Amino acid sequence: MNSTILVNIARFILLLAAQILVFNNLNFLGYINPYPYMLFIILYPVNGNKYGLLLASFVLGIIMDMFCNSGGVHATACVALAYYRPYIFKFSFGLSYEYQTVKLNDVLTPERFSFILIAVVIHHFTLFLLEVFHLRFFLEILLKTVLSTIFTIVICILIIYLIKPNKR
Repeated sequence: MNSTILVNIARFILLLAAQILVFNNLNFLGYINPYPYMLFIILYPVNGNKYGLLLASFVLGIIMDMFCNSGGVHATACVALAYYRPYIFKFSFGLSYEYQTVKLNDVLTPERFSFILIAVVIHHFTLFLLEVFHLRFFLEILLKTVLSTIFTIVICILIIYLIKPNKR
């Protein structure tokens, strides 16, 4: 088996386990919910199989829905993020994405930060919009999206630098 596949399987399992066991139990003030499990979709290889990413994102979301009893909102948010991921790459990295020279676990640059920020915002906005499913609560959806995005980005950046391979 290819080492990239093994790394992705391990990342899938570890991020999902951390989300279910640790981060699902965190809820600050009713508005801040961290969702770093979506880091699997963000860190998926640029030149990886696009349909494999969509399928893995759906499975990741469905498992989260089963544990959160949320009726498919995580699956929808994960698939939406996986679908828009190439467009976010193109927006954030430009020509570097075209030549597939992007590595997200290097030094944090404005391009990498913008990619992570846009990806988290798309995921969280989709998640909270479908969770509430009523536009009367649009300000509450925006507040939850902004606060959870800030907290999730901090956790994601910490996780990226914790699992970053050492350069020799």
